Amino acid sequence: MHKIAVILYGPPGSGKGTQANLLAGKLHLIHFDTGKFFESVLYDPRRQREALIRRERRFFETGKLLTPSFVLREATKRARAIAKAGWGIAFSGSPRTVFEAKGLVPVLAKLYGRKNIFFFVLKVPPAASLRRNSSRLICRVCGAPLLTAFYPSKNPKYCPICGGPFYRRLLDNPETIRVRLKEYESRTEPIFAMVRKWGYRVNEVDGRPAPYKVFRKIYGKLKNVR
Repeated sequence: MHKIAVILYGPPGSGKGTQANLLAGKLHLIHFDTGKFFESVLYDPRRQREALIRRERRFFETGKLLTPSFVLREATKRARAIAKAGWGIAFSGSPRTVFEAKGLVPVLAKLYGRKNIFFFVLKVPPAASLRRNSSRLICRVCGAPLLTAFYPSKNPKYCPICGGPFYRRLLDNPETIRVRLKEYESRTEPIFAMVRKWGYRVNEVDGRPAPYKVFRKIYGKLKNVR
Protein backbone atom coordinates (compact mmCIF):
# COMPACT_ATOMS: atom_id res chain seq x y z
CA MET A 1 0.00 0.00 0.00
CA HIS A 2 1.11 3.57 -0.72
CA LYS A 3 1.80 5.82 2.22
CA ILE A 4 -1.45 7.66 2.74
CA ALA A 5 -2.89 10.58 4.69
CA VAL A 6 -6.33 10.10 6.24
CA ILE A 7 -8.23 13.07 7.66
CA LEU A 8 -11.17 12.20 9.93
CA TYR A 9 -13.77 14.83 10.76
CA GLY A 10 -16.83 14.85 12.95
CA PRO A 11 -18.34 16.79 15.87
CA PRO A 12 -17.06 16.31 19.42
CA GLY A 13 -17.67 12.75 20.58
CA SER A 14 -18.12 11.31 17.09
CA GLY A 15 -15.26 8.83 17.56
CA LYS A 16 -12.57 10.44 15.41
CA GLY A 17 -9.76 9.48 17.76
CA THR A 18 -10.97 5.89 18.12
CA GLN A 19 -11.19 5.45 14.35
CA ALA A 20 -7.79 7.05 13.80
CA ASN A 21 -6.26 4.62 16.30
CA LEU A 22 -7.91 1.66 14.59
CA LEU A 23 -6.71 2.81 11.16
CA ALA A 24 -3.22 3.44 12.46
CA GLY A 25 -3.00 -0.13 13.75
CA LYS A 26 -4.48 -1.72 10.65
CA LEU A 27 -2.75 0.36 7.97
CA HIS A 28 0.54 1.11 9.76
CA LEU A 29 -0.06 4.84 10.08
CA ILE A 30 0.92 7.36 12.71
CA HIS A 31 -2.13 8.81 14.46
CA PHE A 32 -1.29 12.48 14.88
CA ASP A 33 -3.81 13.33 17.59
CA THR A 34 -3.65 17.10 17.44
CA GLY A 35 -6.02 17.42 20.42
CA LYS A 36 -3.68 15.50 22.73
CA PHE A 37 -0.64 17.11 21.16
CA PHE A 38 -1.80 20.66 21.78
CA GLU A 39 -3.15 19.78 25.21
CA SER A 40 0.32 18.61 26.20
CA VAL A 41 1.82 21.81 24.80
CA LEU A 42 -0.66 24.06 26.59
CA TYR A 43 -0.23 22.34 29.96
CA ASP A 44 3.54 22.02 29.79
CA PRO A 45 4.68 23.42 33.18
CA ARG A 46 7.79 24.87 31.56
CA ARG A 47 5.74 27.12 29.25
CA GLN A 48 3.07 28.52 31.56
CA ARG A 49 4.71 31.95 31.71
CA GLU A 50 4.45 32.41 27.94
CA ALA A 51 1.69 34.86 26.95
CA LEU A 52 0.95 32.81 23.82
CA ILE A 53 0.44 29.62 25.81
CA ARG A 54 -1.78 31.36 28.37
CA ARG A 55 -3.94 32.82 25.60
CA GLU A 56 -4.31 29.53 23.73
CA ARG A 57 -5.06 27.69 26.96
CA ARG A 58 -7.99 30.02 27.65
CA PHE A 59 -9.39 29.20 24.21
CA PHE A 60 -8.90 25.48 24.82
CA GLU A 61 -10.62 25.45 28.20
CA THR A 62 -13.68 27.35 26.97
CA GLY A 63 -14.22 25.16 23.90
CA LYS A 64 -13.00 27.65 21.31
CA LEU A 65 -10.58 26.66 18.59
CA LEU A 66 -6.94 27.57 18.97
CA THR A 67 -5.44 30.33 16.84
CA PRO A 68 -5.19 28.85 13.30
CA SER A 69 -1.72 30.24 12.55
CA PHE A 70 -0.34 28.69 15.74
CA VAL A 71 -1.96 25.33 14.98
CA LEU A 72 -0.90 25.32 11.32
CA ARG A 73 2.73 26.01 12.13
CA GLU A 74 2.99 23.22 14.70
CA ALA A 75 0.90 20.69 12.76
CA THR A 76 2.81 21.22 9.51
CA LYS A 77 6.13 20.74 11.29
CA ARG A 78 4.96 17.46 12.81
CA ALA A 79 3.39 16.19 9.55
CA ARG A 80 6.64 16.79 7.65
CA ALA A 81 8.60 14.88 10.29
CA ILE A 82 6.22 11.90 10.12
CA ALA A 83 6.37 11.78 6.31
CA LYS A 84 10.15 12.13 6.31
CA ALA A 85 10.36 9.10 8.61
CA GLY A 86 8.45 7.09 5.98
CA TRP A 87 5.07 6.82 7.69
CA GLY A 88 1.54 7.48 6.56
CA ILE A 89 -0.56 9.68 8.81
CA ALA A 90 -4.07 9.81 10.27
CA PHE A 91 -5.51 13.08 11.57
CA SER A 92 -8.47 13.12 13.96
CA GLY A 93 -10.30 16.41 13.47
CA SER A 94 -7.48 18.49 12.07
CA PRO A 95 -7.04 20.80 10.18
CA ARG A 96 -9.95 22.44 12.01
CA THR A 97 -10.37 25.71 10.08
CA VAL A 98 -10.37 26.81 6.45
CA PHE A 99 -7.14 28.71 7.09
CA GLU A 100 -5.43 25.60 8.45
CA ALA A 101 -6.76 23.41 5.62
CA LYS A 102 -5.54 25.86 2.96
CA GLY A 103 -2.08 25.61 4.45
CA LEU A 104 -1.87 21.94 5.44
CA VAL A 105 -3.68 20.02 2.67
CA PRO A 106 -1.33 21.26 -0.11
CA VAL A 107 1.61 20.23 2.07
CA LEU A 108 0.13 16.75 2.48
CA ALA A 109 -0.43 16.58 -1.28
CA LYS A 110 3.28 17.20 -1.84
CA LEU A 111 4.30 14.70 0.84
CA TYR A 112 1.92 11.88 -0.12
CA GLY A 113 0.38 12.73 -3.52
CA ARG A 114 -3.16 13.99 -4.07
CA LYS A 115 -4.57 10.54 -4.81
CA ASN A 116 -3.33 9.29 -1.44
CA ILE A 117 -5.25 11.81 0.68
CA PHE A 118 -8.61 10.61 2.02
CA PHE A 119 -11.31 12.59 3.85
CA PHE A 120 -14.00 11.10 6.09
CA VAL A 121 -16.78 12.79 8.05
CA LEU A 122 -18.40 10.91 10.95
CA LYS A 123 -22.03 12.01 11.14
CA VAL A 124 -23.39 12.22 14.69
CA PRO A 125 -26.37 14.38 15.78
CA PRO A 126 -25.76 17.11 18.40
CA ALA A 127 -27.76 15.30 21.11
CA ALA A 128 -25.58 12.20 20.77
CA SER A 129 -22.43 14.32 20.76
CA LEU A 130 -23.51 16.06 23.96
CA ARG A 131 -24.37 12.75 25.65
CA ARG A 132 -21.13 11.04 24.67
CA ASN A 133 -18.89 13.89 25.76
CA SER A 134 -20.67 14.52 29.04
CA SER A 135 -20.03 10.92 30.13
CA ARG A 136 -16.51 10.60 28.71
CA LEU A 137 -13.78 9.17 30.94
CA ILE A 138 -10.10 9.29 30.01
CA CYS A 139 -7.34 7.16 31.50
CA ARG A 140 -4.85 9.37 33.29
CA VAL A 141 -1.98 7.01 32.46
CA CYS A 142 -2.39 5.76 28.87
CA GLY A 143 -4.86 8.40 27.67
CA ALA A 144 -7.36 5.88 26.29
CA PRO A 145 -11.04 6.89 26.45
CA LEU A 146 -13.48 4.45 28.02
CA LEU A 147 -16.40 3.45 25.80
CA THR A 148 -18.92 3.66 28.62
CA ALA A 149 -21.82 2.52 26.43
CA PHE A 150 -20.11 -0.86 26.01
CA TYR A 151 -18.64 -1.22 29.50
CA PRO A 152 -20.46 -3.45 32.02
CA SER A 153 -19.85 -1.34 35.12
CA LYS A 154 -21.84 1.85 35.71
CA ASN A 155 -19.09 3.14 37.99
CA PRO A 156 -15.78 2.14 36.37
CA LYS A 157 -12.68 2.85 38.40
CA TYR A 158 -9.80 1.43 36.41
CA CYS A 159 -8.77 1.52 32.76
CA PRO A 160 -9.23 -1.92 31.11
CA ILE A 161 -6.10 -1.32 29.04
CA CYS A 162 -3.50 -0.35 31.65
CA GLY A 163 -5.36 -0.33 34.98
CA GLY A 164 -4.85 3.40 35.48
CA PRO A 165 -7.37 5.78 37.09
CA PHE A 166 -9.86 7.82 35.07
CA TYR A 167 -10.46 11.55 34.92
CA ARG A 168 -12.84 13.91 33.12
CA ARG A 169 -11.43 16.65 30.92
CA LEU A 170 -12.28 20.23 31.79
CA LEU A 171 -13.78 20.80 28.33
CA ASP A 172 -16.14 17.79 28.58
CA ASN A 173 -18.97 19.68 30.26
CA PRO A 174 -22.31 20.55 28.58
CA GLU A 175 -21.67 24.30 28.30
CA THR A 176 -18.25 23.89 26.72
CA ILE A 177 -19.44 21.08 24.45
CA ARG A 178 -22.17 23.36 23.05
CA VAL A 179 -19.51 25.95 22.23
CA ARG A 180 -17.39 23.27 20.55
CA LEU A 181 -20.36 22.13 18.47
CA LYS A 182 -20.93 25.69 17.25
CA GLU A 183 -17.24 26.06 16.47
CA TYR A 184 -17.32 22.83 14.47
CA GLU A 185 -20.38 23.93 12.50
CA SER A 186 -19.15 27.43 11.71
CA ARG A 187 -15.41 26.93 11.32
CA THR A 188 -14.77 23.28 10.41
CA GLU A 189 -17.70 22.20 8.22
CA PRO A 190 -16.89 24.84 5.52
CA ILE A 191 -13.69 22.87 4.84
CA PHE A 192 -15.72 20.06 3.26
CA ALA A 193 -17.07 22.20 0.42
CA MET A 194 -13.63 23.70 -0.15
CA VAL A 195 -11.77 20.41 -0.52
CA ARG A 196 -14.54 19.08 -2.76
CA LYS A 197 -13.88 22.04 -5.07
CA TRP A 198 -10.24 21.00 -5.04
CA GLY A 199 -11.29 17.63 -6.42
CA TYR A 200 -11.20 15.52 -3.25
CA ARG A 201 -13.96 13.15 -2.26
CA VAL A 202 -15.40 13.63 1.23
CA ASN A 203 -16.79 10.30 2.45
CA GLU A 204 -19.66 10.58 4.93
CA VAL A 205 -20.05 7.74 7.45
CA ASP A 206 -22.71 7.24 10.12
CA GLY A 207 -20.81 7.59 13.40
CA ARG A 208 -23.62 6.34 15.67
CA PRO A 209 -23.06 2.53 15.52
CA ALA A 210 -20.48 0.68 17.61
CA PRO A 211 -16.92 1.74 16.69
CA TYR A 212 -16.05 -1.58 15.05
CA LYS A 213 -18.98 -1.18 12.66
CA VAL A 214 -17.93 2.36 11.78
CA PHE A 215 -14.40 1.11 11.23
CA ARG A 216 -15.61 -1.51 8.75
CA LYS A 217 -17.14 1.25 6.62
CA ILE A 218 -13.99 3.37 6.65
CA TYR A 219 -11.55 0.52 6.18
CA GLY A 220 -13.65 -0.80 3.32
CA LYS A 221 -12.84 2.35 1.35
CA LEU A 222 -9.11 2.16 2.07
CA LYS A 223 -8.11 -1.49 2.04
CA ASN A 224 -7.68 -1.67 -1.73
CA VAL A 225 -5.63 1.51 -2.10
CA ARG A 226 -2.60 0.84 -4.25
